[in-house]
Amino acid sequence: MQEELEMKKFNKLVAAAPVNLVGWAREELKEYADKVIFYSEEPKDEDDFADRIKDADAVLVGFATRMGEEVLKKAPRLEYVGMICSLYSEESANVDIAFARTRGITVKGVRNYGDRGVAEYAVCQLIQILHGYGLPLRGEKMREITGLKVGMIGIGDSGGLIADALHFFGAEVSYFARSVKPEREKQGIYYKPLPELLRDSEVVFTCLNKNTILLHKEELELFGSGKIMFNTSIGPAADMDALEEWIRQPGNLFCCDMTEALGDMSRETRERENVICMGASSGMTSQAYDLLGRKSLDNIRDYLERVQE
Repeated sequence: MQEELEMKKFNKLVAAAPVNLVGWAREELKEYADKVIFYSEEPKDEDDFADRIKDADAVLVGFATRMGEEVLKKAPRLEYVGMICSLYSEESANVDIAFARTRGITVKGVRNYGDRGVAEYAVCQLIQILHGYGLPLRGEKMREITGLKVGMIGIGDSGGLIADALHFFGAEVSYFARSVKPEREKQGIYYKPLPELLRDSEVVFTCLNKNTILLHKEELELFGSGKIMFNTSIGPAADMDALEEWIRQPGNLFCCDMTEALGDMSRETRERENVICMGASSGMTSQAYDLLGRKSLDNIRDYLERVQE
């Protein structure tokens, strides 16, 4: 009976910047590499980054770390990059995946690990606003989500969960996306072109990939005043100058969980009473950290098993 082959390992795996891996996941990494190194601070510059990974065959990075062509060129042994964060598209990734491919480097990321926490934040914050819990009441009486006209700009993983939750509570939910989603139409959540969605909605949620800006001055003028906007994207979803002008309009309210969603918004605007930012990722719950670790390690193991075949 042939003995089972020992699984291939990396020679040196480097977390070249801070990554969101909990203790058990860091320990398990040792099963997949002869040497594992964790850095607790971001690289000072590209040269520092390149020096950290110059003899590594595997590298881990988080969402805040940019790994471009120049860094990849200086890692001759590199064969695997693990993004310990969401990977939705090559265009929005913080790793130059297209260039990595030309060097035979595999890049893997994770999806669907923090979406439930984001949906819980969205519903919780919206209820606080409509009921006046700790906030000025909008109108003479508290209001339910029932009958609220909600527009989803992006209805992927997290956006879909928010739409499901608000639809359950009786909101009139519509969405704008790159294509019509038949399963949503059957559900009673209907597609609208972006201008129509903005005109019709009382509340809009932007749930877009990183570096995707869909709202400019014209769109925000269509949205109008007396409205509520949530941005649950990792970064801005609107042109900052146009968004700041919209925030100054009477009755408008802007909400987000992460400060990254504010982009380069001025300090004066950030500190306005009608800008509510939680200052933390609502998706990064204890369950999400565990799921991120599990999926990241699964990516590594799947890669090693594949190259061993």
